[in-house]
Amino acid sequence: MGNVSFKDRVAIVTGAGGGLGRTYALDIARRGGAVVVNDLGGSVEGPGGSANMADNVVAEIRAAGGRAVASYDSVATRAGAQCIAQTAMDAFGRIDALINNAGNMRYKPFEQWSEEDFAALLAVHLNGTFNVCQAVWGHMKAQGYGRIVSTSSSAGMYGDELYTGYGAAKAGITGLMNVLSHEGKAHGILCNVLMPNAITRMTDNVSAQMDQDEVAQSAAMMAVIKNSFDPGFTTGLAVYLASEACTSSHGIYSSCAGRMAKVFIGAGEGWQGSREIPSTADDIADHFDEITDLSRGAHIPASPRDEFRIVLTKPERAV
Repeated sequence: MGNVSFKDRVAIVTGAGGGLGRTYALDIARRGGAVVVNDLGGSVEGPGGSANMADNVVAEIRAAGGRAVASYDSVATRAGAQCIAQTAMDAFGRIDALINNAGNMRYKPFEQWSEEDFAALLAVHLNGTFNVCQAVWGHMKAQGYGRIVSTSSSAGMYGDELYTGYGAAKAGITGLMNVLSHEGKAHGILCNVLMPNAITRMTDNVSAQMDQDEVAQSAAMMAVIKNSFDPGFTTGLAVYLASEACTSSHGIYSSCAGRMAKVFIGAGEGWQGSREIPSTADDIADHFDEITDLSRGAHIPASPRDEFRIVLTKPERAV
C-alpha cells in the first residue's frame, strides 16, 4: 500500500453507502483504518432512508478482513452528527479523520427553486458539514491530531447553471474550511476541501434532465475523458488528504478527469486609490481595466489580516 497508512487510525466517512464515499471507505479500510460507514440511505433528493447501503459497504469491508461499523444517522441535525461521532467512539475509541461526503441534489432554473428546495440542500451539505465537524472537533482537539476533508464543488467555486442551492452550499463549505483550518492549526487538526468530478447517483439524476443537445455534448465529452469520471479516480486524493501523510491545511484541491490540482482564491494587483479620500464611481470607471487586470500576477492571502498586510505594501494614490 506504500507510505499512506491508516494503521491504528479511525475514520468517519459520511455518505459512504455508494459512489465516492464507498470508494473512500474501502480504500481507508484496505490501508488498515477502522471506518464508520455513515449513510442515511435516502434518495438523491434527500427523503427516505434505509440501512442497506451502509450495511452493504460494512459487509464488503469486513469480508476483506477490515474493520467497519455502520451509522444510519443524518448529518443534517446536530443530534444525528453527535450520534455519528459517538458510534466511532463506542466502536473504536477515537476519531482521527473525517471525510464529509454526504450530499443531496436538486437541479432546476433559479426561478423554480422553492424555499424548501434551497433549505434541503443547505441542511445536508453546509449544515451537515458544520454539524459533523463540530461533533468530532472536541475529540480531535483532545488528542492533538485530526484530518478533516470536506467536499466542495466546481459548481460552487466556479458557478454553473441550474445549481443554485447546491452551488451556494458547496461554496459555503469552502468558507467553513477556511475558518476551521485556522482554528485547528494549534491542535494538529488539518482541514482541506476537495472538489471531485465523478459520475455517481447524483450526477445520474442531473443527466436524466438533459435535453438532446446536452446529451450529445455529454457523450462526446465522455469519449475523451474515458474512465476518468469513475469515483476511483478521486479516491486517491481524498484518502491522501485524510491521512497522516498529508501536511497540507487550508487547501482546495480539484480532481478532474485524472488531473489533480490546487485551486486558490486570490486577488490581482489591482489599482490602489487614496487612503484619505474615497474613490468615486468615476475613478473606478477610469481605472476599471487596471482593477480587473490579472496579467500582473495575483496574491493568495492566507487570512483577512494577510490581505490587509499585502495592500499596505502598495503606495497609495496621491491626493
